[in-house]
Amino acid sequence: MSGIWPGDTRCVVMLTFDVDGVSGAINRDPKVAKFPSLMSMREYGPSVGAFRILDLLDDYAIKGSFYIPGYVAETHEDLVKGIVKRGHEVGHHGYMHEPPATLTKEKEEEVLDKGVEVINRLTGQKPKGYRSPAWELSEHSLGLLASRGFLYDTSLMGNDIPYMVDAGGGKKLVEVPVHWELDDYPYFDFSPALGSVRTIASAEYVYQAWSNIFEGMYHYGRSFMLTCHPFIIGRPGRVRMLERLIGYMRGFPGVEFMRTDAVAEMWAKK
Repeated sequence: MSGIWPGDTRCVVMLTFDVDGVSGAINRDPKVAKFPSLMSMREYGPSVGAFRILDLLDDYAIKGSFYIPGYVAETHEDLVKGIVKRGHEVGHHGYMHEPPATLTKEKEEEVLDKGVEVINRLTGQKPKGYRSPAWELSEHSLGLLASRGFLYDTSLMGNDIPYMVDAGGGKKLVEVPVHWELDDYPYFDFSPALGSVRTIASAEYVYQAWSNIFEGMYHYGRSFMLTCHPFIIGRPGRVRMLERLIGYMRGFPGVEFMRTDAVAEMWAKK
């Protein structure tokens, strides 16, 4: 046993991908559905970037977790089935990328059930994990997830290792936490049509940021949860940066790459 992880494992790495496609942009501002440039940039994710990412993971025999809004899953069925065929997890990410904090309880239930139905139909199994769009749960979210048999949520930021959260009614969920510093969106997104005109970071800058964060997680024996979006990280130079990061992390003894559901199952047993 090495710290909190079993055996000789010192740090667990989870590579996760939010396959938002056009859903997040349209949910944020429906009129942008008529903006061909923005739509093409977002559509690049499930149509081009996701396949490049899948090939990269295959090259390194790494299994990851893909969180997919129901709308995107319905419009890219072959991608979803391919993700499962390659041994990766498919998790729930809303239907049209709706942040639960913006919904009534009734609407949140409707979105949750619709997303479960789509994933179950395409993969043959209900999702074990949920990631809230924009990482904004509502006061009802954890209870709704528990009542539907979810194993874990990955939307909160209260630790840098998994922890248990109270879902009410005596039920608990595993929380596999995230953080904005390990998300490609704040560094790279540039979408003038949505009012996002931040300076685009270089791949080298992000590599330095993420590798430094990994070094800290490794030092303290924590978990490294990376969240990426295929329409962002799927661009050629950025995928090459991700490959460089994978190679760097693999060079440390005691690093294990795992799907999020496998980490949650291990934590639930603890």
